[in-house]
Amino acid sequence: MNAPASNAAIYVRHPALADERAFLSAVRASRRLHHPWTAPPDTPALFRAYIERMSLPANCAFLVCRRDTHALVGVINITNVVLGLFRSGYLGYYAFAGHERQGLMRQGLRVAVGHAFKSLKLHRLEANIQPANAASIALVASCGFKQEGYSPRYLKIGGRWRDHERWAILAS
Repeated sequence: MNAPASNAAIYVRHPALADERAFLSAVRASRRLHHPWTAPPDTPALFRAYIERMSLPANCAFLVCRRDTHALVGVINITNVVLGLFRSGYLGYYAFAGHERQGLMRQGLRVAVGHAFKSLKLHRLEANIQPANAASIALVASCGFKQEGYSPRYLKIGGRWRDHERWAILAS
């Protein structure tokens, strides 16, 4: 799967077991960037479990990669996809250190949202973001997501239940 515009600085592809070394290296280099927002897989066993979980029909994972160097820019996950009358999924993502605040994840997120609506035929995609994570909120807002609400103690990250803002985008 490639980014739609040939002049795009990134392309997206599905992760594979062969990405383990590069992925874990990028996660290690990004600890400060990720804390306290997310806890990506950081061991070989957790990476393999992630690949297995993302291969289930209700999940879809993407690696955002630089077109010029093929370096890993970040990760975008669409999870808990429910079809039928609901046609919805949850969005999770994180950039890797050295690639943040360059618009690369925005390009990748636009590709992933297009995939969610065109290929998966979803009606709705939801992202839950900690209120102090200004960069993440700016990213989804720049891609057309709208804030819908607030969920106290929504997700347990770093051993603590953390509040989240609920952002969503609709296919229409």
